[in-house]
Amino acid sequence: MAGEPQADCLFCKIVTGDVPATVVRETATTLAFRDINPQAPTHVLVIPKVHYPDAAALAAAEPGIAADLLREAGQVAADEKADAHGYRIVFNTGAGAGQTVFHAHAHVLGGRGLQWPPG
Repeated sequence: MAGEPQADCLFCKIVTGDVPATVVRETATTLAFRDINPQAPTHVLVIPKVHYPDAAALAAAEPGIAADLLREAGQVAADEKADAHGYRIVFNTGAGAGQTVFHAHAHVLGGRGLQWPPG
């Protein structure tokens, strides 16, 4: 059920502590941790503690938590000093867009040039 922890979800297991992660920030509603396959010097994932398959589903069901996630993504960028030269917040939605874990999450990327379109 949406919003409830999923036994087969990697990010739900990180939230419960069953799978380790390098946590950089935590609030009552979000958790931020370093990506295990970083694509930039700063690459942190920010997730809601509740389970929704993607950002759109999260925003539709729990807009307050979606706002928390975005606010925390900005704070991660500031904490990591990525905001000094620019950073990107990315939500991949669906396998065709590169989403591999179907638990809503934002990628905070920075610390290098981020050209457009992404390559």
